[in-house]
Amino acid sequence: MSEIGSQGPKGQRPRLIPRVPIRMVLPSLVTLVALCAGLTSIRFALEGRFEPAMLAIVVAAVLDGLDGRLARALKSTSRFGAELDSLADFIDFGVAPAILLYWTIMRLHPGLGWVAAMIFAIAAALRLARFNVSTEENKPAWAGNFFTGTPAPAAALVGLLPLYIHILGAPVTPGYAVFTAVYVLAIAGLMVSRIPHFSGKQTSRVPRDNLLPVMFGVLLVLMLLATYTTATLTALTVIYLAMIPFSVLRYRALERAEAESASEPQNPA
Repeated sequence: MSEIGSQGPKGQRPRLIPRVPIRMVLPSLVTLVALCAGLTSIRFALEGRFEPAMLAIVVAAVLDGLDGRLARALKSTSRFGAELDSLADFIDFGVAPAILLYWTIMRLHPGLGWVAAMIFAIAAALRLARFNVSTEENKPAWAGNFFTGTPAPAAALVGLLPLYIHILGAPVTPGYAVFTAVYVLAIAGLMVSRIPHFSGKQTSRVPRDNLLPVMFGVLLVLMLLATYTTATLTALTVIYLAMIPFSVLRYRALERAEAESASEPQNPA
């Protein structure tokens, strides 16, 4: 960090004003743009523009996945950035989806619907607080490939499934509002649960032989999202929910393998 001089009173040494490198600011700027997307989603929801509100949350989720990686790539991680990210995530993936679902569907059953919306937002806050604390815990290396409970961005996108179905043609009825509220409560429970979820960190490096198929798959998903946005989000949500049992089985297998390894007698040197 470099410093520049600031002229002080006559006879005194000039003050040194620290200069912050641009690379330290860029991740936080991305976080703030994601926060703007979440707040804009709330505005669109209140105006009855439900598809743009949904897309704003999707944009916030994409940006949330970029800011941390950008900070690590630029070696500009900081406590300030981590705290700002958590506060933005609470708005983007706790408050905005809850308001959107309530205003779109659940207000047809205002009592249960509002309770579900509040619990979803509270669960997101608790999930984020637990995540911040868990980064200080000592875990085995393999445990870094799993999240404890559904991450807030994933929970927001998965929680919007009733909205996806509505946009695809399902009518909003009082019964559908009750179903949505129960579903939202279930996703809130997944957020605060201890159920392990694949984090995707084990796929951060792609084998060279699989590079072209992976690039093709990513491009295909992006094209489908651009062309059939709601249908693709629905399919990805179903796939994500279907993967949870497999993540639990994999976690338990690794846990047993570690326990068996620890119980084996050590051979003397």
